[in-house]
Amino acid sequence: MTAEATTTAPRLIDGPDAAPATVLLAHGAGAPMDSPFMAAIASGLAESGWRVIRFEFASMARMRDTGRRQGPDRMPVLQEAFRQQVHLVRRDSPGRPLFIAGKSMGGRVASLLVDELAASDGVRGCLCLGYPFHPPGKPLKLRTEHLAALRTPTLILQGERDSFGRRGEVETYNLSPQVQLRWIPSGDHSFKPTLSSGLSEAENWATAVALTDQFLRQLLNC
Repeated sequence: MTAEATTTAPRLIDGPDAAPATVLLAHGAGAPMDSPFMAAIASGLAESGWRVIRFEFASMARMRDTGRRQGPDRMPVLQEAFRQQVHLVRRDSPGRPLFIAGKSMGGRVASLLVDELAASDGVRGCLCLGYPFHPPGKPLKLRTEHLAALRTPTLILQGERDSFGRRGEVETYNLSPQVQLRWIPSGDHSFKPTLSSGLSEAENWATAVALTDQFLRQLLNC
């Protein structure tokens, strides 16, 4: 893994220079780009041969600098930050296939942009790790309208007991045929399973990596 500072945000880079594709991975609202979850996904994909670039939204970078907890910036600001990161990746490796991805809020931002960026920058697909279908305890405040109309291949990995969208709820939603929905057994919003499941957090993270690797290889025919 290498660390790098750009004009817009710090980044962490994992995986080989000769990888068949790059995955641009954004963090969620509550934890930074180097959280255990983000590190496990990035290192797992890197070990599978993919190049993974993690970046930090400005609000999280400010919180890191000040030590004071704060909410994320508004969605237009987050979207513009993601666009800038895509443009940086395209500048540095113009010929390599690119996928955009994110944990929770980061995945929501990616999914809102993927059709636009597929047209403008050739982004090949989107990955959402624990999509926030609705705020916890507010199942009627859905964030799904754009998911019904997506035209670009998108993989959503969701814990079966995620409070932002449990399996029984999500399976009733109207999602685009381009959306693949795969379930992390007994997982919560960060894929942590119950003790009674007999699974470990590391095993569920490895499952998420394996499903992502399968999705990428299917789209690239490799």
